[in-house]
Amino acid sequence: MQTQKVIDHIVAWLKDYAEKSRVNGYVIGVSGGVDSGVVSTLAAMTGLKTLLIEMPIRQKEDQVNRAWEHMNDLKSKFPNVETISVNLTPAFEELYKTFDVHDDLYPNEKLAFANTRSRLRMLTLYYYGQINGLLVCGTGNKVEDFGIGFYTKYGDGGVDISPIADLYKTEVYKLATALDLVKSIQEAIPTDGLWDAERTDEDQIGATYPELEKIQKEYGTKTTDDYEGRDKEVFQIFDRMHKAAQHKMNPIPVCDIPEEWRI
Repeated sequence: MQTQKVIDHIVAWLKDYAEKSRVNGYVIGVSGGVDSGVVSTLAAMTGLKTLLIEMPIRQKEDQVNRAWEHMNDLKSKFPNVETISVNLTPAFEELYKTFDVHDDLYPNEKLAFANTRSRLRMLTLYYYGQINGLLVCGTGNKVEDFGIGFYTKYGDGGVDISPIADLYKTEVYKLATALDLVKSIQEAIPTDGLWDAERTDEDQIGATYPELEKIQKEYGTKTTDDYEGRDKEVFQIFDRMHKAAQHKMNPIPVCDIPEEWRI
């Protein structure tokens, strides 16, 4: 991949979009992962106001430390970068007490609370975006957004613009290297940080990003019968998740009313 051309293209695209939208710049949630690390750097390179927000919710210390190491590094390099921390743990705890039900009766409760964390962060980004005249910049990559739908609807999927959604995860890592992000970000194991127990993306999905990328590039041209061994397992994972996530990827269904019934 011609990383410098890709970098220059995204930065120019971000700057042009913001100027045409007549906004001051972008707000980005920084998690301590490579995706938000790359996106926040690209936004900073536009020269426009770039607000980086760390939003801990029962967060692991290493995730918080990585986020701040990256944010402080960017702030030292770009005068247009501002950084803040918004502790969402108290707000989440209040919701937890309000929503909590018996796990044995509602086995999806833990997943629902994981998604609630993501939606709280979306609300926070839009609040700070609106008061500062900024657009919410998404951090999803191609596998997450258009492959397996590994994001929260109206959570981290609720954004104004998606600069790296056409890049595979392995390509995002190449940009991280080219952009010289801090080592802790470049070497971070992918995780969504939405669970009390440590769960990496691979733990949740059952496959690595390189494995998923291989299938996504061939998806639609091959079936499960074309694979064997590990590739067959990953195809079945990808196929199941892709089909289940269509409600995230497609526009909201609208019930059309025949015109003759309006008369």
